[in-house]
Parts: sequence; C-alpha cells; structure tokens
Amino acid sequence: MNNGLRLEKFGCHNLRDIDLELAPGQCLGLSGPSGSGKTLFLRALADLEPHRGRIWLDGTAADQVPAPQWRRQVGLLPAESAWWFDTVGPHFFETPGRWLQQLGFDDQVMQWEISRLSSGERQRLSLLRLLINRPRALLLDEPTANLDQTSMARVEALLADYRQSSQAITIWVSHDLNQLARLCHPVLVIDGRRLVPLDRRSAKPSQEIQ
Repeated sequence: MNNGLRLEKFGCHNLRDIDLELAPGQCLGLSGPSGSGKTLFLRALADLEPHRGRIWLDGTAADQVPAPQWRRQVGLLPAESAWWFDTVGPHFFETPGRWLQQLGFDDQVMQWEISRLSSGERQRLSLLRLLINRPRALLLDEPTANLDQTSMARVEALLADYRQSSQAITIWVSHDLNQLARLCHPVLVIDGRRLVPLDRRSAKPSQEIQ
C-alpha cells in the first residue's frame, strides 16, 4: 500500500512485531488495560519513544523524515496537553475559524487566560491546536475523556468532518469500547505483547490479528 500508514515488525514497550496497514481516512480504535502501553504506542508512532521496526506514511518511511516534520504529519493529541503561554491565542499560528464554533467557542476564547480553562476546555482547544497543522494522521489519546455529552458529540463530529475532508488516518485510544465500536473499524485491544481484534459481540479479544 503506497497511501496510508503501514507498520512493519513494529514494537515498543512490551509490544512486539506489529504488522499493520491503515488506509487513508480509516479510523482504528485501540483499547486495553491501564498500563498496557497504549500511550507509549502512540508516542512511539510519533517518534517520541524508542521503537523497533519501521513506519511508513503515504510511502515515506519515518526514518527518512526529520522528526519535527514527522510530528506535524503524524499529530499526537496527548491525554493532558501542555501550555506555554498565559493566554490561548499565542498557542495558535492561525485562528481555527469555524472549528471554534463547532466546539462551542467564539473568537473571544483566544484572549482567555489558560488558568481559567476547565479540563474539558483545555482538551477541546488542544485538539484545535493539533488540527491547525493539518496532520495526515491523528494519534488521539482519550480525546473525549473529560467531556460532557454535548462536548463529546461536538468533538466526534469535528473529527469525522476532518477525516472525511482530509482523508486523515486516525488511531483513537479509549477505554470506552462502545464509543470505539461506534466510530472505529477495526477495534483492537492490547493483550500482552499483541494487538488483537475486539469481538464486538462479547467485547473481548478474539483471535490474534495477522
């Protein structure tokens, strides 16, 4: 596959020999027990953790791309985002425009102090900060964990629009198996050193994926 994301004999933390291909626009769900390595897996894909094997995006190997450029193309949304300035605006090189309204904000949010933001507001704004780079792949670590139902629906809709318009590949980490089953295909679970598919009827891992 020339277009999309491909892993060959990939490994990090306790995971070993992962071979995986994701097509443009595809959303893969990933779950597993706390401490099983979900976050480290995403960080390794973003070239922020040591890893084995190789990664390609649209036919270009990660080891052929400078790390900062790779991280703009393969964008990681951490569970807890970092903020460097006192207010929201300086964290954006351009105004997110209509995306602000889609997530329930108006333009005044750019003047807000970081200290006044709730955890859910930080989470939504950190997603916009990521999307403004137009990444070709999204690595989402619990992107709706701190959100109420209304905000969760807004985030899900915005990400669906972004995937459709840009054909971005998405890996979505969550403990909410119902959400993953609704939004993602396939859904995989970390089981020891393997990624195994989720049996949607029993919500348990089934056979190991090849």
